[in-house]
Amino acid sequence: MLFVVPPLAGHVNPTLAVAAELAARGHQVAWTGPATALAPLLPTGSLLYPAGDRDAADGHDLGGARWRDLRGIAALRFLWAEALIPLARAMLPGVHTAVETFRPDVIVADQQALAGPLAARRHGLPWATSATTSAEIIRPFDDFPKVGEWVNLRIAALLAECGAPGGWDPRFSPHLVLVFSTPALIGDGGPERTAAHAQGAANGFAGRYPPHYAFVGPAFGARPPTGDFPWRRLDPGRARVLVSLGTLNRAAGARFYPAVLRAADALADRAQLILAAPADLAGDIPRHMLHQEYVPQLRLLPHLDAVLCHGGHNTVCEALAYGLPLVVAPVRDDQPIVARQVAEAGAGVRVRFGRARTDELHQALTAVLDDPAHRRAARRIQASFAAAGGAATAADRLEKLPPGPRPGPSAPGTAPTENEKGP
Repeated sequence: MLFVVPPLAGHVNPTLAVAAELAARGHQVAWTGPATALAPLLPTGSLLYPAGDRDAADGHDLGGARWRDLRGIAALRFLWAEALIPLARAMLPGVHTAVETFRPDVIVADQQALAGPLAARRHGLPWATSATTSAEIIRPFDDFPKVGEWVNLRIAALLAECGAPGGWDPRFSPHLVLVFSTPALIGDGGPERTAAHAQGAANGFAGRYPPHYAFVGPAFGARPPTGDFPWRRLDPGRARVLVSLGTLNRAAGARFYPAVLRAADALADRAQLILAAPADLAGDIPRHMLHQEYVPQLRLLPHLDAVLCHGGHNTVCEALAYGLPLVVAPVRDDQPIVARQVAEAGAGVRVRFGRARTDELHQALTAVLDDPAHRRAARRIQASFAAAGGAATAADRLEKLPPGPRPGPSAPGTAPTENEKGP
């Protein structure tokens, strides 16, 4: 199987566990994407085919400095116009080469790696969507229909530019959509009904999610080493709270971190905050806190009582997988949607990021530490994640996909896969 991924740790990490499970079952796995960025994220010895490295890219700026300064609709427009669409163009030749060389039976494509579905159709291969964030699953543009229409037009233009037929959405495979979450967190409303969904309902869809949507919960795989951590400094006499803005948003916290430090001072007698942040932005760290540039997050979570984060899907799901309530300060993109999911599920409190106030953070942290309702909700989601099966369930569903033809060099034009029905 060939994994097609963007150069983003949060999108790569869940697939590492799925690939490891498939390899343990005897399957060959390989990766394709911007190799310079991906190589440090993959296990040593991984088979990686370069596709869309920046020196060969058409100016894609995924995670670049310009994007980090944007918020709201402006950030979303930039993500599609300046990052995802150019990334698809840049990656497509390399993904074609990877398919022709590795000759996979199935392609697993991240929702933001649009070159994967385009190559799958060109070579007549079945493909699965890797939905490493649940935002696209729950009608994210209902409140902004013009933005949704604009995104759809950008995708349609990309398909036409690449010689693919219209009328399908590369964000959603008609064969299998792996969602690394569960309805216990994202809700059971399902995707927007379209003609395809209506036809599916007539064929017996349960609820509003089609049967090829597999909610597998988070999948934990090996992570690159993060250096030493001062485990002995964890205080067993106080609640422990991780503060993290993730990998891409940490540089945006110049005004947020000072508010966190002031809130930590107010809670110092009862809570130890562990701040993962750049040293030049963290400021002077008081002795009652811990600070590291990076922390071994998965190893640290079992030792915590709560998490304060940016609403990144992976961080949220990893915290909930350990039954930890959250304070969520969303920055951009899918994070407001994930923050809303956490709050509506009762598993945490949403606060402002751009205008963070010390009293607001103090009240939110006190709430998740003291109100047992938040912990009960987090543990309810934790149970749903455990029941979903994670990487093993994802591998089960991938193994059930009928293999496509073993591709050789592609001919001009696009060969559609079977079953074009789907979202």
